[in-house]
Amino acid sequence: MTLEIITSNSLAPFRHGFFTRKGGASSGIFAGLNCGTGSTDQTEIVAINRARVADAVEVAPDHLATVHQVHSADAVTVNGPLPDPRPKADALVSATPGVALGVLTADCQPVLFADPDAGVIGAAHAGWRGARDGVLESTIEAMVALGATRDGIRAVIGPTISQRAYEVGPEFFEDFVAEDPANTRFFAGGTDDRMMFDLPAYGLHRLREAGVEAEWTRHCTYSDPDLFYSYRRATHAREADYGRLISVIRL
Repeated sequence: MTLEIITSNSLAPFRHGFFTRKGGASSGIFAGLNCGTGSTDQTEIVAINRARVADAVEVAPDHLATVHQVHSADAVTVNGPLPDPRPKADALVSATPGVALGVLTADCQPVLFADPDAGVIGAAHAGWRGARDGVLESTIEAMVALGATRDGIRAVIGPTISQRAYEVGPEFFEDFVAEDPANTRFFAGGTDDRMMFDLPAYGLHRLREAGVEAEWTRHCTYSDPDLFYSYRRATHAREADYGRLISVIRL
């Protein structure tokens, strides 16, 4: 099956893609392009999937850099193949030609960054915790340290869980509003005491407040099982595990 890849003109001319689950070698609950080494999928099958992604962006598999994601605000600078074990972080930046940066998601926001004039790229895994703690700003700051400018950076949020599928409890709402009362704008009423959280709108707000141009591809991971893996959907279906999507940009 052919890979199905979502792209954005905003990230041109860099080769990039928000990869869907189409075109992979995994089967069962992981059916498709599962790139999650932390999943219980077969290690060799995940390696095949990642090799297909590397081939699609025209780099060797060891030049497709990913990190051990921990929902942090930490960003690492990549100059070549990363050591094993991979560093714990949730964002990567690079100004080195031939390097591809990748992040894994299954409802959280994958965010790809590009400053074509400076020749600097970035990628971030931004769930609610990472976004609230500053991972998007950390990525921008690390890109600026490599010569990028805030005016020159473009950021694109890829497939993520949308507000209509993201129900949260009152404690979640209260924590966000305690941090900034204006955060009420990212919530809508749900059933009983539940609220519906708009993660991509929150991500766009943080990116634009940081001074960069930003957009969302408007794909919901939860709502399209044919194209996307979703942690929340797998949890609701009581599945034992879930696949991870990969989003990649390269110089």
